[in-house]
Amino acid sequence: MSARDYLSGLPNIITVGRLLLVPATVALISSGRWQAAFAVFTIAGVSDAIYGFLAKRFDLRTELGAYLDPLADKALLVSIYISLAVDGVLPTPLAILVVSRDVMIIGAVIVSWVLRKPVEIRPLLVSKLNTTAQIGLACAVLGARAFGLSLDGWLPVLEWIVAALTIGSMAAYLDQWLRHMNA
Repeated sequence: MSARDYLSGLPNIITVGRLLLVPATVALISSGRWQAAFAVFTIAGVSDAIYGFLAKRFDLRTELGAYLDPLADKALLVSIYISLAVDGVLPTPLAILVVSRDVMIIGAVIVSWVLRKPVEIRPLLVSKLNTTAQIGLACAVLGARAFGLSLDGWLPVLEWIVAALTIGSMAAYLDQWLRHMNA
């Protein structure tokens, strides 16, 4: 049995595990268990990196994984932003913006399928920067809460960066989708 055969299902199992960490993270945030929430968020991030390494290094990419991996990433980020907004740690409009971007993308994909003009979503540079900024802000907030650190001067800057990149990503995907639909 080759290493590829032995590892074939592991990336998807890791991704399902990451999906299962979402409700745990939300519960920990809502109960104010910041160190545990930060630890679970960190585990989710490390598991995402392991997933990516295994899928690429051993060519274990699957169609299921192509759907599950971004779903797990978005479920975790959206849940964290909503939880942090409900808890009053992040501004509600920022959480609404983050969620709205993902809802818009999912809605556009569904409309494309319904109209029999399926669109292939490829990550754009602004989208990769946006995801990095969203993860960075979530990590900074959870880490600051977990270890009693202050983000006084940095928090508004990080929030504005996330907002700007989220709007930029939204606009870029919307432009790409409209061009596709009108072609």
